[in-house]
Amino acid sequence: MQLRDITIGQYFPLNSPIHKMDARFKILLTGVFIAMLFYGKSIAGLAIGALFVVLVTVISRVSFIMVIKSVKPIIPILIFTGILNLFFLQDGEVYFKWKFIKITEYGIETSVFMLFRIVLLVCGSSLLTYTTSPIVLTDAIERLLSPLKKFKMPVHELAMMMTIALRFIPTLIEETDKIMAAQKSRGADLETGGIVKRAKALLPILIPLFVSAFRRAEELATAMECRCYHGGDGRTRLKVLKSSYRDYLGTFITLLFFGMIITVNALNVF
Repeated sequence: MQLRDITIGQYFPLNSPIHKMDARFKILLTGVFIAMLFYGKSIAGLAIGALFVVLVTVISRVSFIMVIKSVKPIIPILIFTGILNLFFLQDGEVYFKWKFIKITEYGIETSVFMLFRIVLLVCGSSLLTYTTSPIVLTDAIERLLSPLKKFKMPVHELAMMMTIALRFIPTLIEETDKIMAAQKSRGADLETGGIVKRAKALLPILIPLFVSAFRRAEELATAMECRCYHGGDGRTRLKVLKSSYRDYLGTFITLLFFGMIITVNALNVF
């Protein structure tokens, strides 16, 4: 897997109804989508969730290739989850048995179900950052968390921290890719050997990466100070978040799909 293929935190400025939706609604509807997937208890329920992801992707005009690329960083987690469910769930008809290893019907079904759910979860959630700029996302998070200001919570600072961290993921990935290419050109072996050898080979990459990250953080802090940034008090916004018919239509469609999953669960469809 190439690091440049990781698309977490990227924003694709396109002209679509999803991009034009209020970011507050998109964050809340993403939470509803996650609840929808976890409430689905059958393949039919997840199939409805998959249909929802496809529909949102088509409307957002984001490339399906980019959505699929969002799964690449979690491939090790998928493999581990699949193996864990496959070999440790031993109920149902036995398909394969060798010494203490046993593969059963229930293990296969659960493994496929969990993998399908995780893939949909990542693909659907990634559409939030693909269709929402970091600045708008910060404003939306701050507005949603604004009731916590009554409890003296630093809402603006928390929203800013989360968004900056999300924004710099693609930058750090690009920086890591450049450092790895530079080390390979100097004869560094990063792809062969055991786990210990590969871990040691990462040291020449991690050190300059940390130095670069701290340098970028210092430059960002200096730039914010030069622009007299002092937090959220009295701060105005170029684009004010306003709800429209798109947001309510999107809410209706999302709740409609959630209702379909509830119906499928009630009818005990496969």
